[in-house]
Amino acid sequence: MAKGMILAAGQGTRVRPLTKNMPKPMIPILGKPVMEYLIEHLARYGVREIMINVAFNHYKIENYFGDGRRFGVELGYSFEGGREYGDIVPKSVGSAGGMKKIQDFGGFFDDTTIVLCGDALIDLDIGMALHEHRSKGALASLIALDVPRADVQNYGIVVPDKDGKVLSFQEKPKPAEAKSTLASTGIYIFEPEVLDLIPSNKTFDIGSDLFPLLVEKKLPFYAQKRFFNWIDIGRVTDYWSVLQRVLRGEVAEMDMPGREIRPGVWVGLNTSIAWDQVKISGPVYIGSNARIEPGATIVGPAWIGHGCHIRAGARVTRSIVFEYTRIAEGMNFNEVVLSPQYCVDRNGDTVYVGDDRSELRWGDSRG
Repeated sequence: MAKGMILAAGQGTRVRPLTKNMPKPMIPILGKPVMEYLIEHLARYGVREIMINVAFNHYKIENYFGDGRRFGVELGYSFEGGREYGDIVPKSVGSAGGMKKIQDFGGFFDDTTIVLCGDALIDLDIGMALHEHRSKGALASLIALDVPRADVQNYGIVVPDKDGKVLSFQEKPKPAEAKSTLASTGIYIFEPEVLDLIPSNKTFDIGSDLFPLLVEKKLPFYAQKRFFNWIDIGRVTDYWSVLQRVLRGEVAEMDMPGREIRPGVWVGLNTSIAWDQVKISGPVYIGSNARIEPGATIVGPAWIGHGCHIRAGARVTRSIVFEYTRIAEGMNFNEVVLSPQYCVDRNGDTVYVGDDRSELRWGDSRG
């Protein structure tokens, strides 16, 4: 079939504060890390041997996924970083550099490899993508999607000829300078020979270094234009809008956990909810051991994590509330991502708990 590679070593700076204490691939969607969906998707297409490059908070990824057995795959990890002044410090070596490090160490990439970024949800038909890659005799393929011209500066932009061969590659161009609107989705297919072009022990990126090199050498490098869902959570604002879509049931193979106890309302185990004295309009998920006091209102799409406590008279509208968050009496949280430490609105503006400039009051339900 093929081997798999998941890129998971980035710092996720554009998704802060979500990534302050968790690596980007661990950001939860319906209570499951985004990377879990990717591993399940690879397994669905028979991709069973998967390497993951890790750096920041790497142990959180490794502790959760382990050897991959419970997902029906084999997982291996490559840590990027080293010792500085006596401490082990994570340091990414770039997406291509990370693959080269794996190759130099044990020669893993001896077959066609599908490469995924660990921070996007996809439902790509991997079988068809591999078939097209092989039938064209490609050394490298990237999966591309059309994006609005106004958004091109967020992506690597590809210019292919009529057969799909890549003529040029622009990394995050300004809209006026973009030569096309075809964006790289961060999904690639590589033959082992591609690894020979990457220098050892050097920071090297797939988009800004490897792809221009493939074009310059006129190697068989193709863009595939496919129709599929590609849901990128590159920024905090994306995360809010992605979860709204998922909670509304617009994304396939993403089922609400818990038990549906009334239409559009799912709950986990052992909740304490005054059902006849609260207003809850779905879609809403309420996690285990959550307490919703009389007089509270929840307007979906909303996710209330386990162990949360929503006090009397509080209102939560179209929001994601991470586990163990306590919302004070009478507070109104509207279209936010909320944790015990921070509150991010849908525009990405952040307020931290205890900030006197904010009228909002919330905290940790465990204390």
